[in-house]
Amino acid sequence: MNAPDAAVLHVPETPDRPALVLRPWRTEDIAGLIEACRDPVLRRWTTTAVDDEADGERWVETQRQGWASGTRLAFAVLSPRGRLLGHAVLKRNDPGGPAGEVGYWTTARARGRGVAPRALEALTHWSFTTFDGLERLELLHQTDNTASCRVAQKTRYPLDHVLPAAPPAYLRDGHVHVRHAGD
Repeated sequence: MNAPDAAVLHVPETPDRPALVLRPWRTEDIAGLIEACRDPVLRRWTTTAVDDEADGERWVETQRQGWASGTRLAFAVLSPRGRLLGHAVLKRNDPGGPAGEVGYWTTARARGRGVAPRALEALTHWSFTTFDGLERLELLHQTDNTASCRVAQKTRYPLDHVLPAAPPAYLRDGHVHVRHAGD
């Protein structure tokens, strides 16, 4: 994927949910990213630590590099007016291979508004329709992250197995949810 700006996903509003725009991260997203990363709930569940402008610039550059290599296709999840609501990402260690991993987070203000499942569904649909040969997507989260478990269930990612903790990097067991192309 050499042209990340061409990858813009639009999720229409519903009677009870706002419209969403998913597009590759840009420098203008840094202020919202810094604000989002101050949230202790987000910090608990992610490794994203962006405390200042320099961290934000590095983070956005990492996302750009991921697009260039095809290994990390990361989207800022925005309101139609450009307010940051979250993040959604497709990770492909083997860009031509049959499997990938999806991930996401939402800002504190976006939680409970259906942002995560709708963004994840858009990312999933885009992933399976964009990449020939992509057959399987995994969603991983800690077993005690019940909100992520609900998002996985809402988006038809059934629980596949429990991944044992692997300290020091992964202190807790994890759930692996899997969705196959055509599900």
